[in-house]
Amino acid sequence: METVLGIGAARVFYDGLLTEPRLDHPEGLAVHQDGSIWCGGECGQIYRIEPDGSSMEQVASTGGFSQGMAFDTGDNLYFCDLKHAAVMRLDTKSGALEKFADGADGRGIKISNHPAFDADGRLYVSDSYAFKEPGPGIFRFGPDGKGQLWYDEPIDFANGLALSADGGYLYVAETFGNAVFRVSIEDDGSAGMREEVASLPGVLPDGLAFDTGGNLYVACYEPSQVLRVATDGTVARLIGDEEAHLFCHPTNLAFRGSTLFTTNLGRWHITAVDTTAEGLPLYGGYGGG
Repeated sequence: METVLGIGAARVFYDGLLTEPRLDHPEGLAVHQDGSIWCGGECGQIYRIEPDGSSMEQVASTGGFSQGMAFDTGDNLYFCDLKHAAVMRLDTKSGALEKFADGADGRGIKISNHPAFDADGRLYVSDSYAFKEPGPGIFRFGPDGKGQLWYDEPIDFANGLALSADGGYLYVAETFGNAVFRVSIEDDGSAGMREEVASLPGVLPDGLAFDTGGNLYVACYEPSQVLRVATDGTVARLIGDEEAHLFCHPTNLAFRGSTLFTTNLGRWHITAVDTTAEGLPLYGGYGGG
């Protein structure tokens, strides 16, 4: 597989190994409209990192385990929590934290993993269901927290989600299926057919994000790397780390301009990648987190 960037295109954006507060094995990640980087910790922490990476504060905690996250247009942060098996909502202005949703259609979310908003403000949430036991699926919720089990077919550990730019497809990382697939969003809002996007043997895909050129970026829990799926379906290794230091089990990722940020569940820092390095075309990013 082609490797696009050398390791020199990446750097530690924020090192929280010995800071106070410490950055506790971050998994979820989202970029705020002010340029700050938000991420979660393994004890339910929610952190805000200054846009320049100079400092970090803990703004909230559930006492659980923070996973994927996304902002809505009202400046609220929605994030999945493993311990609470729910989607939580944080009002970033007031600091109010509440449970937003924990299931629908009489079914509870088992492993709340990652949220993604569409243009109409509907929230899609992946339910990883169980370790090595495929199950449904993808929930969808309205702004009032009422929802449905939107995609009820079995998925082998549904993980990261991302919406296509035109809003016509929801892309899903299937971790133990070693694949990324997409589900069409029909005109009536229902889930359409599943279509494979990339088969990734030997790879555990986790987080997803698009750039504005329509290329899909995949953070891989194992091996520690980021893949790029071009619009023609060609898969390339954007960047990776055989020593698992600069990238160490990256889980979620998001763009800020042409810089791609990744969490590292296996360590205590956020990594930044200059995607314009070594001749890579300049793309401003959207989505992810």
